[in-house]
Amino acid sequence: MPVGEIENAVEEIEQELYRLGRQEVPSNVIGELVMEHLQRMDKIAYIRFASVYRSFGDVETMFEEIQHLLNRAKPATET
Repeated sequence: MPVGEIENAVEEIEQELYRLGRQEVPSNVIGELVMEHLQRMDKIAYIRFASVYRSFGDVETMFEEIQHLLNRAKPATET
């Protein structure tokens, strides 16, 4: 992942936090923003971060998150 892409993501997250207008922001808000950006930028980095942030207790939980991620990435099919 290019350094510029990471810097852009950090700037976007900071801007989103400033828009909240709070002096203090709960860590879970920051964690969710980071996860949203990672999910769009790098799926592997997202899973790595999510495994620690969400404290995956076992492989099945991680597998479920990977399946969820893959299902969101699939294009909508015509009916």
